Amino acid sequence: MTRAAVAVAAFVLYATSAAAETIGCVTTEWKLVGANHKVCVESFNDPKIPGVTCHVSQARTGGISGSFGLAQDPSQFSLACRQTGPISLPDRLPKDAVVFSEDTSILFKETRVVRMWDEKNRTLVYLAISRKLIEGAPANSISTVPVMPWGGR
Repeated sequence: MTRAAVAVAAFVLYATSAAAETIGCVTTEWKLVGANHKVCVESFNDPKIPGVTCHVSQARTGGISGSFGLAQDPSQFSLACRQTGPISLPDRLPKDAVVFSEDTSILFKETRVVRMWDEKNRTLVYLAISRKLIEGAPANSISTVPVMPWGGR
């Protein structure tokens, strides 16, 4: 794959993924030098499905390498997605689509949230995975959002 193709693929992934908002972080281990180890919670809205908000918590490595963004964060996360407004499904919903992606190391590792559509049960399924180009990780978390009427409708 050429550099241009890699750049285009990265841009497309970034353009279709949701931007996360940090809700807060909790220190899990105090470090004498550098940033503390912590767990951070971020929220994001599904970019293609209005009315769905997800929250993901992820472990963040501290220390000197974590302070400079050079640490590899562990594949430890949790995911919760909920209906937060009226859900409007597009006419054609792909079988699966990346809705969130965030790097968890300086090279080749990311946390990714993929949306799947369970048509039989009219349920949106969100799967968080840890992706690593060389030795993938089985770490994952799942959350479901049944598509139901909102409010008095």
